[in-house]
Formats: sequence, structure tokens, C-alpha cells
Amino acid sequence: MSKITTGRVAYTNVRLLDPASGLDCTGALLTDGEVIAALGPDPAIPPGTEVIDGQGLCLAPGLVDMRVQLREPGEEHKETLKSAGEAAVAGGITTMICLPDTDPVIDEEAIVEFVARRARKIGLAKVYPYAAATRDLAGRELSEMGMLAEAGALAFTDGTHAIRDALVMRRALGYAATFDLLIVQHPEEPSLAEGGMMNEGEIASRMGLAGIPAAAEAILLDRDMRLVELTGGRYHAAHVSTADGLDVIRRAKARGLAVTCDTAPPYFMLNETAVGDYRSFAKLSPPLRSESDRLAVVAALADGTIDAVASDHAPQDQDSKRQPFAQAAFGAVGLETLLALTLDLVHGGVLDLNRALALVTAGPARILRLDAGRLAPGAPADLVLFDPDHAWTVDRDRFRSKSKNTPFDGHTVKGAVRRTVIDGRTVFQDA
Repeated sequence: MSKITTGRVAYTNVRLLDPASGLDCTGALLTDGEVIAALGPDPAIPPGTEVIDGQGLCLAPGLVDMRVQLREPGEEHKETLKSAGEAAVAGGITTMICLPDTDPVIDEEAIVEFVARRARKIGLAKVYPYAAATRDLAGRELSEMGMLAEAGALAFTDGTHAIRDALVMRRALGYAATFDLLIVQHPEEPSLAEGGMMNEGEIASRMGLAGIPAAAEAILLDRDMRLVELTGGRYHAAHVSTADGLDVIRRAKARGLAVTCDTAPPYFMLNETAVGDYRSFAKLSPPLRSESDRLAVVAALADGTIDAVASDHAPQDQDSKRQPFAQAAFGAVGLETLLALTLDLVHGGVLDLNRALALVTAGPARILRLDAGRLAPGAPADLVLFDPDHAWTVDRDRFRSKSKNTPFDGHTVKGAVRRTVIDGRTVFQDA
């Protein structure tokens, strides 16, 4: 366990980065207990304050990861709240929002409260749950959204499954709108995606694998945009991966609809060729797409169509992944690589540092209406100190996650977390 600090702490000689306000300056930041007390080029540091020399590194708000599968309760052999918390803080993530597809499903107040209580007891990254939009994620009967929101659910989703029935989705958006709640959709038309293993196209045909057409994403998004217009609901599209899907969202935003979206690093870093020789670690949902789709995702990050980047952390054990490609489970872990992979947008000249950080801090916090992702007096002292230029090689065997399924194993990336602070406590410190 890393050193725990209490009381007043000053982080000096740092590059302060606050995407919420645009702040980018050399200076210091003072925490007092669980909150930020002051920051700026030369804030007053009271006597008796513990001083930590940041050695010119970047100090930013802790990352807010808005799409994580935690596997607890129900599949603790793949991941637990503790192992995910350890992985998160090593990656600079101070807040995680977990999907409801646990066992039992998060569709009752007691389970919402269990997840939050367990995370507080562990004392690592903060955890907020999504609750199921429909009971037991079955896509038929709506959950009790109002009561679940009062219990602490941040938004409502059927997780890795689309809400396929248009009438159910209309009712969900309308019901959520009465409480000003958010519906999060996995945008993939189920009947088109059913049985698919990877992106439909020449590579899938050559490999003899059933394909998932890119159109499956745009078709469901187009339907949902019409339902958003009909109901006045708030809607978020998760892990958008195609040019056509992004065009649908772009048009919806231009019409003033309350629509946001995120993507995940695989969809701006990799394309379908990463499947290679049936590499099951590159079997994702949605699947890795064509190079033209990848470039469209990069362009949408640059023009602001995409509001956030999430890890899409989906831990799978070896028995689930080391199978013939058709039988292998979907998903990849991503907590420990989220910052470095997002910073690739900076090193590649796509975004400046604050705009890239906004995608994993202020952006998701704004969508979910969380008091997180900003550096300001009175804000929670959730911080990450990092070296944006330190190069390292992704090694899945060194992951703190229980599961090791990453398509980025062996990739060289830039951006290393040196310290993570939650509510003023240092919870991770690089040796």
C-alpha cells in the first residue's frame, strides 16, 4: 500500500492542467483534507503543510472512466472491485462508473447501494453504478428508474446489449425524461449483429468469420435519434466506432437534441487488421472497424463530436479468451492504459493536452453531472500527477487487473502516472 497523506498538502513545481477551465500554467496546488484549497502560479502555502515537489510533471484532475465492467458481484474470478480499483488508480483513474451487467443485475436499490458501499470500504477509486434500464436486462419491462436514481444510480443502460425494442426505448426515454435522467445505449442493431464475430468486410470473408456490418450502428442510432426527438429525453451513445454512426450523432447535435457520445481507445488506435491471425484479444464489441472508420473517429475527436473517451474495460479470464476466435468472449481490459492511449491523440498532433484530458475528465463528469474532473477551490482533491512524455511498453503480465486481455500488449506508448490522489489521500505512487 502506498503512503497515505492527511491534512494539508502542497504540490509544487507542477504544470497545472484543468480542462474544465482551460487552465495551463506552471505553479502549485494546495489540498486541505478532502478538497482543493488553492491553486495557481504562486498560492500561499501555510506553515506545517506537507510539500511534494512535482519536478515539473503535469498535475490534472483524476480521470473519470464512464464505462467499466467490474464483474463483482458474480464473476469475481475475472475482476473484483479491489483489483479494478488497484488497476484504476495505477492508471490515474479516480472515478469509475460501472455497468449493471453483474450477477445479480444492478436493477434493485440494494444492489446499487452494495456496489457503492463496497467501493467506499476498499478506499481506492470511487465507484458509481449505472442501473439497468430494463429489469434483468431483458429488454421488456422498465426498471424503477426514479427509485434507483435516488439510491445512487447515475444513469440507465442495458449494458453490453442494445435496447432493441423501439417501443421499450421510447418508454425508457420518456420515463427517464420525467426525472431528467440519462439513457445510455449500446448502439448496435441486434438482428444485424447477431452471430457476428468481427467487422463485416473483406478480411472477415477471407478469414471465414461472420461479420457485423458497420450499418448496424448507424441504423440503431438513427432510430434512437427519432425517439429522442419524440420524447425530449437525454441520450448517450457508448463506444461509437463508425463514420456513419458519427454522422448520425453530428446531425442530431446540430438539431439541438440532448445527445452525447463516447468512444474507446481501440477505435481510434486500431482497425480490423489487428485481428490478424485470429487474435481473440482483439475481439471487441463493437468490433474493430475499417481504417476509414478509425480515421472518422479521430476526426470526430478533433471536431468535438465525441464528448468523452472511456476505457470500455471488459475483463475476461483466460478460459474465455483462449478459445477459437468464434467461441472467444468479446472485450478488452483498459484501466491501466486509458491515459497513455488518450495521450496518443496529443503526441499524434490531433488534440492539445487540455482537450485530450477533457475527454477523460471534465467531459464524462459533465455528461453524468458528477462533481469531478476539475481543478478548482472547493472541488474534490482527486488528482493525477503524470509524465506525458515517458515511453513504456504495455505488458499485460504486469497489469493489476485480474484479467490480462488487451489488444495493446507489446505496444509502446507515452504517458506514465506517477501519483494518484483521491480525496486528498495518495492511493498510488510509482516506485
